[in-house]
Amino acid sequence: MSEVKSVIIVGVGGQGTLLASRILGYAMMNEGFDVKVSEVHGMSQRGGSVVTYVRYGEKVASPVIETGEADVVLAFEQLEAARFLPYLKAGGTLVTSTQRIDPMPVITGVAEYPEGLLEAISGKGVKLLAVGALSLAEQAGSAKAVNVVLIGAMARGMDVEKEIWLNALEHCVPGKFLEMNKKAFELGYQA
Repeated sequence: MSEVKSVIIVGVGGQGTLLASRILGYAMMNEGFDVKVSEVHGMSQRGGSVVTYVRYGEKVASPVIETGEADVVLAFEQLEAARFLPYLKAGGTLVTSTQRIDPMPVITGVAEYPEGLLEAISGKGVKLLAVGALSLAEQAGSAKAVNVVLIGAMARGMDVEKEIWLNALEHCVPGKFLEMNKKAFELGYQA
C-alpha cells in the first residue's frame, strides 16, 4: 500500500480516544507502516471533544487530516460523529457508537440534543456502521471499554489480521484490564 490512510478518532473527554489511537497506531506499525499520530485536546476534563488523527502508509509526512480526507471517522458518540462527518472523504466509512452524551449546553438547558442524528447521517450516503458499543462494553465487563469495542468494529473492515490487533491490545492495555478489553474487542469485531 503506497497510499496513506487517515483515521480520525473523536469522542468526549474520558472515553479513551487516546488509548484507541495508540492501539490503532501500534497495530499499523506492526503491519510495517510509517505511522503518525496527533492528539487535539479540547476541554476534555469538562466533557469536551477529544480528537486524534492517525495516518499510516509507506511514508507519512504529516499527522494532520484536513476536511474531506479521512478514510474512517471513528466516533464514540453520535453528536461527535455528526460534528466530524465533514472530514470523511467520499466513499469513507463512519464507525460510531449509538451512545448519546449530553454536552454542557444540553446539561445546563441552553440547548437540546439533536434528534435523528444517525438517520440524518445515513441519508448523506456514507458507509455507516452504528454500534451499540456501550451495551457491548458492559457485556465485556466495563462501560469504559466502548473505545475497544469500536476499535474491534473498525478492525473487522480493515485488511489486517486479528492477531495484529490482539498484539496491539497486549502492548497498549495494562495487564489487569487486558482480558476484559480482549472480550470488548471481540464483541466489537463481531458487531
